[in-house]
Parts: sequence; structure tokens; C-alpha cells
Amino acid sequence: MAEQQQFYLLLGNLMSPDNNVRKQSEETYDNIPGQNKITFLLQAVRDASSAEEVKQMAAVLLRRLLSSSFEEIYPGLTLEMQTVIKTELLSSIQQETLPNIRKKVCDIAAELSRNLIDDDGNNQWPELLKFLFDSVNSDNVGLREAALHIFWNFPGIFGNQQQHYMEVIKRMLVQCMQDQANPQIRTLAARAAASFVLSNESNTVLLKHFADLLPGILQARCKFTRLKFRSLTKLYQKQRDTAPKYLRPNLEATLQLCLKLCADTNLNNMQRQLALEVIVTLSETAAAMLRKHTAIVAQSVPQMLAMMVDLEDDDEWAMADELEDDDFDSNAVAGESALDRIACGLGGKIILPMIKQHIMQMLQNSDWKYRHAGLMALSAIGEGCHQQMEAILQEIVSFVLLFCSDPHPRVRYAACNAIGQMATDFAPTFQKKFHDKVISALLQTMEDQSNPRVQAHAAAALINFTEDCPKSLLIPYLDSLVQHLHVIMVAKLQELIQKGTKLVLEQVVTSIASVADTAEEKFVPYYDLFMPSLKHIVENAVQKELRLLRGKTIECISLIGLAVGKEKFMPDASAVMQLLLKTQTDFNDLEDDDPQISYMISAWARMCKILGKEFQQYLPVVMGPLMKTASIKPEVALLDTQDMENISEDDGWEFVNLGDQQSFGIKTAGLEEKATACQMLVSRRDQKSHIFWILQILRSLTSVQPSKGRFFSLTILRVRVAAAESMPLLLECARVRGPEYLTQMWHFMCDALIKAIGTEPDSDVLSEIMHAFAKCIELMGDGCLNNEHFEELGGILKGKLEEHFKNQELRQAKRQDEDYDEQVEETLQDEDENDVYILTKVSDILHSVFSSYKEKVLPWFEQLLQLIVQLICPNRPWADRQWGLCIFDDVVEHCSPSSFKYAEYFLRPMLQSLCDSSPEVRQAAAYGVGVMAQYGGENYRPFCTEAIPLLVQVIQAADSRSKENVNATENCISAVGKVMRFCPECVNVNEILPHWLSWLPLNEDKEEAVHTFDFLCDLIESNNPIVLGPDNSNLPKIFLIIADGVANESVRSEDACSKRLANVIRQVQVSAGLWTQCVSTLNETQQKAIQDLLNTA
Repeated sequence: MAEQQQFYLLLGNLMSPDNNVRKQSEETYDNIPGQNKITFLLQAVRDASSAEEVKQMAAVLLRRLLSSSFEEIYPGLTLEMQTVIKTELLSSIQQETLPNIRKKVCDIAAELSRNLIDDDGNNQWPELLKFLFDSVNSDNVGLREAALHIFWNFPGIFGNQQQHYMEVIKRMLVQCMQDQANPQIRTLAARAAASFVLSNESNTVLLKHFADLLPGILQARCKFTRLKFRSLTKLYQKQRDTAPKYLRPNLEATLQLCLKLCADTNLNNMQRQLALEVIVTLSETAAAMLRKHTAIVAQSVPQMLAMMVDLEDDDEWAMADELEDDDFDSNAVAGESALDRIACGLGGKIILPMIKQHIMQMLQNSDWKYRHAGLMALSAIGEGCHQQMEAILQEIVSFVLLFCSDPHPRVRYAACNAIGQMATDFAPTFQKKFHDKVISALLQTMEDQSNPRVQAHAAAALINFTEDCPKSLLIPYLDSLVQHLHVIMVAKLQELIQKGTKLVLEQVVTSIASVADTAEEKFVPYYDLFMPSLKHIVENAVQKELRLLRGKTIECISLIGLAVGKEKFMPDASAVMQLLLKTQTDFNDLEDDDPQISYMISAWARMCKILGKEFQQYLPVVMGPLMKTASIKPEVALLDTQDMENISEDDGWEFVNLGDQQSFGIKTAGLEEKATACQMLVSRRDQKSHIFWILQILRSLTSVQPSKGRFFSLTILRVRVAAAESMPLLLECARVRGPEYLTQMWHFMCDALIKAIGTEPDSDVLSEIMHAFAKCIELMGDGCLNNEHFEELGGILKGKLEEHFKNQELRQAKRQDEDYDEQVEETLQDEDENDVYILTKVSDILHSVFSSYKEKVLPWFEQLLQLIVQLICPNRPWADRQWGLCIFDDVVEHCSPSSFKYAEYFLRPMLQSLCDSSPEVRQAAAYGVGVMAQYGGENYRPFCTEAIPLLVQVIQAADSRSKENVNATENCISAVGKVMRFCPECVNVNEILPHWLSWLPLNEDKEEAVHTFDFLCDLIESNNPIVLGPDNSNLPKIFLIIADGVANESVRSEDACSKRLANVIRQVQVSAGLWTQCVSTLNETQQKAIQDLLNTA
């Protein structure tokens, strides 16, 4: 009894507002054995005399204990104790008088039941199932609530008996949703029904069987939106994300209800926004289905626009010196976001005709709020309606520019916003077509001294414009731009000193940086105009409220330095470096969210590029903080529904739903800086003395991956891409420390890379990791992978290929879907391109393995053989056949003569592919014939003979040199040359050689061009009479071939054949008459190319 009382005190201290008391209590609690915890916590929950907050804390802790440590604790309890726990929980639910505590005990029961489903799906707590059935039919409303709450929390509670109880479950839910006397029962039943459908999203039969429950769910929402509306609709959204087809029979009713709720001004903003969210999410998850209901979509657009008009008059708005974060709870922001997403989801063909007339009317409204909303709507739809808006961009831009002179400052602000957004969405077309009008309008708006916020936003729009503006277009405006920016900077610097205002100065500094970045060396004449003031800001803007200004100024200085170059920047370099070093010295004192951190790291990267080797002296100061930032480990958490209620995404957390009422969260604060730091580490890869520490950090980066293979923000992806890109570069650095150190570094990263290839869910990051891994194998060579590596890699590659085929089947099934349309096809083609890109990376890895291990790796390869053979089947898409042939090309090139044992699988398809309709397939097949001749050996020679007429047929086709065919044709020409060179007995060389000579030079495929020039040198050096012609009459033609090859950079000075070609030319120089004859046929460009070859080779 005394122990239990002490435990009650401990529970109270766990809730103490005193951090020290709470921390000490947590340590004490953690040290209590798990089995004792269960006993104490259960007693506290059941003790009627305990305070409600103590019972609530005990219930929460018991649920968490069962969730996190079930396997460690529960199986070790005696059967008697396990029975006691189950019995006590059921008794507590039935006897507890406090609704909140009863709900918490239901959560415990659901969690325990979740863990008591065995591997065969048996629920080892049958008493709970009986309790559910009894309670749901009880007259006691509290017990019915409890049963529904447990079922909502764990809809898989019936385990392998679910099918058996299907009708009972459905009847139970329908009965509860029809309870007219108890609205809370109807709401809970609707939540439980939604949760049950969500947990069975892949069971099509079940979804159809439960489709008729949807009207009941909708009815519950319609009548009781003021009760549990938010949580209910959020569940509904999750249901639509994963099982949108479930809604099909009742889609019209769903959309009509959402429109009704959205338009109901008696509801609060959140409720209206959540109703709109249903339509918007459907546009993203079931766009094709929604496109069939354009009438309702057309009705939703005015609702979004009406929300965007919901703005407050604020006399202080234009003078605000802080850019507040968007209020995501406001109707205006929600409406704008919804418009952006629905435009991207449904596409411009649907949305632009619906919205265009509304926007035009709004822009002509006398109320500034409508004009503001109309302009913001144009900004929002640019991405989704890109193609359709681009066709009428002239009309749109002319109209928007008029509002830069609108009498209301917030309308002028919205006009700047639209210009900036269009400058990004339609770059560089926007800049090329409208540079004169836009630059003039923005500079004029930047002179609006009485409305700093408008002034700042005009500067922000100018940044967007210049970032994607071609240099040649910007230069004519440089004087005017610089003059305006300098005048404003000087004025705002004075305001900063006198009044402390900084918003406009922050944006102007970034505008200067952007202009300099685009103008590059053309900015040199203006360097001295800005640098003194910029250095002054960095030196003196040390107050906390000026951190962003100081960071942006640091960025501006480094970008100007990079633009004007080392020679111009060097006189200031030392002073600038000292200012940066002062900040760097204080790095440890900077708060985690200090914006200067990211700007500093980027500035160091630029300074390093400017100063080159002279930057090495600063490395001891730079590397410590840099690696500290790169080593940031993000905070992660696995949270259930109850925990999620206490954490907001606004607190810097992002979440992914994992099902079973659980979500994975990651705190993204600091990850932007981590990504920047990683990228700088890659840029400093030549600093070999720091290689070990850099590699330690980068290896840890592969841990930034949440459960269930789901990713969050682009920042996290940047971190992982930077880590992947660095791996082969770091191996190059490690090589200088000798083979032992290099091997150590490789072992350090190899396992992590292979694991990442197997688990990486994002295709963009995966492709970078696979590419990096292939490069690493090429660098390390034979012996870099052990048996375990090969086994794991083989399984992963096999999985990637199987996934490739499965995805193609799924896409084909979607093409048969009743909702299939041209927009769906565009999405499917994008998905196909992503899949093919991963296939190319599979090919890259196999190439690196074959080139490193040769024939030794063929037994390992056989586990993939049938999948590669499947790629080259005639019915496969051309990209599959292309990359399947490329893999077999590598097998022949690197694993011959042993490769011939697989000839039955690929030789006939390869020869047939020489005349394929796809040039990419022809190119892969032609390359294969070339490597057969060069490396294949005796067994391949009959096939080389068979290939020659097919190759000639391709080369001599009328359109063989067209843009789309030229690479395939040049590979055919190279293959013919390789057959003549390495297998002359397979072809009538004397007959083919004159034709081959007439096909030269190769100008597109530089690698194959080198092979052809090597062979040409062999022929010339051996005085081949067919090549040289009678009395050397072909030499002018040979000169022409060489000159064109050099002029088109098909031959470079580093190529071995360049010296041989130069020697040929020098031999001709000996004969003045012959030299004149050869050179006279060349034009000026070709003559210069010959001279360049002689000078460099």
C-alpha cells in the first residue's frame, strides 16, 4: 500500500510545472521494472479515490507502455496476471463514471488488443470481442460509446474472424449511425466506419460491400458538423487519400455536401476550410474521377475566390517592418492554397475557363479586396494552368501591370506578387517577352517610399525576375537598375540608423545580389558603389533583430565577389574574410534558428570558389562549425492519435500517417542548414586533410529516413542527395592516402549505400544514390564487394526490376479504368519516365560490376538473367528494350568469351533490333554488334557477318542523319568499322571500306568518333590503297574528315588518335604541292581546325 501511495506521488510529480522535479521523477519512473509499472498504473486507473488528473496520467502511461514495450513486458507476466489485466480493464470501462477516463481506458484496451493478435490473426482476448457486441446493443449510452471508440481505435480487432463477422460489423455500424436520440453515437459510428474502411483500403470486395454506409457518414456530418467536425473530416480526408474509388457511388452527394458546408457562413473558418479540403484532396488523389463532375468543380471555384476576399482592413499593414508568417487558419490563405492545388490537380484545361471570367470581374471591382484576391488568384493558378496561361500571357501581363499603379497599397502588393510568381512559373519566356514593361513597372513601384511593404515586395518580384533572366536581356537595363537600387539602399540604410526599420533594406540587398549574380563580370563597374555600404552593414548590424539583414548582406557580398571575379574582389577580400571570421568565431553562440547560419555556410562556399587555394588558411576555422551543422540529427517521433493532438505542424514538425492510428514525425528545424553544409563539404572535396571527419558525417546522413519508406520536405531530400553525390568524390580524395586508407573509407560507406538503394523511397534521391554507388565500384574495382554485398545487391536489383514490371502492369490497368483520360495519361507517362530512369541506374550499377569483375561475376548475374531477357522481348516498351540491350552489351564487352553461353537469349533480339523503329533501340543494338566484333571472339563472328547488311541498311536510309536518328546511325557506322577492324574475315573489306569512308566523320557520338578515327589512322599508316586512293587522291577527303572532326570536337587533344592524325598531316606538309591541294579544299573554319590540331597534338 505504501508503495502504491509513493507511486501516486510520483505520478503527481510527473505533471509538475517544475522542470527539475519533473526530470527527476521521469528518471525514477524509468527505473521501475516494467511488470511493476503495469501493476501500479492499473491500480491507479482503477482507484476510485484517485484524483482525475492522476488517473488520466496513469492511463496515458499504461497505454504508452503497452505500445512501446509490450514484447519486453507482457509475455513475462504470469497467465493469472495477464487475465487480471484484461478483466480489470473491462471492469473499469463498465464502472468508470468519468467519461474522459473511460475513453482513456478504452485506448488501453485497444492497444492491448492490437498486441494480442497473433501471427495467424487470432485475437487472444475473445472476452473483449464479446464485450463489444454486448455493449453496442446495450441501453447504456456510455458503453455504446466505449465499444465504438475501441473499434475506431483498432478497426482490425476481429483479426482473422473479420470476414465471419462482416455482416455483424456492418449491422452494428448502421444501427449506431441511425441512433436519432444520441448524436454523439452517430458521430462516433461515422468515425469508426471511416476508420474501418481506411484500414481495409486494399480489400475491393469489402469496399463495395460497405459503400452504402457512406450516405450515413455524410448524413452524420451534415447534421452534426458542430460536433467533432474537425476530427471526423480529417479522418474522411485520409479515407479519400487511400480509397477514393469508395466514394464513387456517392461522389455527387459528397461534393454537394462539401459545397453546402463551405458556403455556410454560420460555420467557423476551420469547418468551412475542411469541407473545401475534401474537394481539393479529391482533385489530387482522384483527379480523373472528379473531372467528370466539372459542374460541381465550377461551383467550388467561386467559393475559393470568396474565401480569398475575406480580408481585414488594416491601416498599419503597409508600414509593417516584419513579414509575418502566413496565417494558415485564415480563409484568404486557405482559399489561395486550395486554388493552387486544384489547378495542379485538375489541370488548366478544366480550371482556367472556369476561373478566368471570375478573375476579370474581380479585378474590375471597386472594393480593393476583390482586386487583391483576383491578382492573388492569378499567382496561385500559374503552375497548374501553365500551358493554357502561356498562350494568353500577353493579355494577362498587360492587365496585371496596370495594377502596379492601383490606389490601394495591398492591390499594388498583389500585382507585384503576381509578377514575381509569373516570372518564376513562365521563365524565361516571361523575361524575354516582357522585360521592358516589367522592369520599368517594378522600379517605379520600388519608389513607393510611403508604403515600405509594397516597396519590399516589388524588390522581391525583381529578384524573381532577375534570377531567371538571360544575361543579355538584363545588361541594357543595368545602369537603371543599379541607380535605383543604390538610391533606395542609401535611403533605407539611413532609415535603419534613424528609425530601426529594415524590411525594404533586406529585400533591396537581395535584389542587388540577384542582379550581380546574373550580370556577372558586367557588374564590375558598380562594385565600388555598393561594397563599402555592404561591409558597413555586416560590421554594425549585430543586434538580434538584424540577424536576417546581416545574413542577406553576407550573401550579397559573396555573390558580388563571385560575379566580379577574384581580381576585382581581392582588395576587399581580407577585410570581408575578417568580418566573416568574426561571425564564424561567434558561431557557437548563434541560436539554432539564427538565419545567419545558412547564409554563412553558403558564403564560405562562394568565398572558397573565389579564393581557390588561398582559402585553405581559413579551413581550421571553417571546418568545425561546418561539420557540426552537417552532423545535425533531426528529432523524430512515432506518435499515436492522442499524442498528435498535442503537437502542431506549425511547431516545425512534419508528419506522415502510418495507419493503425499512428504517425511518424520529424522536426525539420536545422535541416536546411544541414543540406547547405553538406553541399559545401562536397564543394571542398579537394581538402584531403579533412576527409575522415567529412566522411563520418556523411555516412550518418543516410539515417535521415522515416519509417514506412515515406519522405517529408524537399530539405531532407537535399541532405540525402548531397550525401550521395559526395561518396565517389570522397573516395577520390582518400586515394592519395594510399590503398589501405582508401579501402577503409570504402568499407565505411559501402554497407550504407547498398542499404539505401534497397530502402530509399524517393526516386530522385534513389537515382543519385545508385549513380554514386556505380561510380564508387568503378573507382574501387575488382574485390570491392564481398559475398554478403553481392547477395544483398542481387536481391535489391532483382526487386527493382520486378517492381519496374509491376508498375508497368499497374499503369496499363489504369489505362483501362473508367476514369482514364488524357490528363491521366500524362501522369502515367511521367511515372513511366521515373521508372525508366531508375532502370538506367540499374544498368549503371551492372555496368560498373561487369567492368570491374569481368567473367567472374556471371554466376551472380544469372539470378537477374530472366528479368533482363524479359526487358528485350518484342512487346516491351522501347525504353525497356534499349536498356535491356545495353546490359547485354556490357556482358559481351566485359565478360567475353564466356558471355556467349547467354547468346541464345539476346543475339537474335539484338540483330532484329538493328532495324527497330526506335532509334534508341537501334543505337543499343548497333553498339552491341561493335563490341561483339571487338571483344566477343570466334563464336560471335557469324553474327557479325549477318549484321553488316542490316547496319548498312540503317546507315543508307534517307532520314538516317536526322536529329532523332543520327546517334543510332553513327553507332552503326562505328560498328561497321569495328567489324572491318577486328573481324576482317567476316566482311568484304574492300567492298565496304569506300562506303565507310564516305560516312565519316562522326559528329554526335564523341566516344564512337574516337574509335573510327583510330581505325582510320590504322588504315592510313598501313598505306591502305583503298583509303588513300590512286596517287593519294583521297587525301583531300581525309583532310576534310579530320578537319570536321576537330572542329566539332569529335577529336580532342587528349585523345591518343589526335597525335596520329597530326602526324598524318605533317607527312603531307612535306610535299608542298600535295599540302596545297589538300588545304585548298577546306574552308576557313576547317583550316583553323587543322592548325589547332598541329599546335596541340
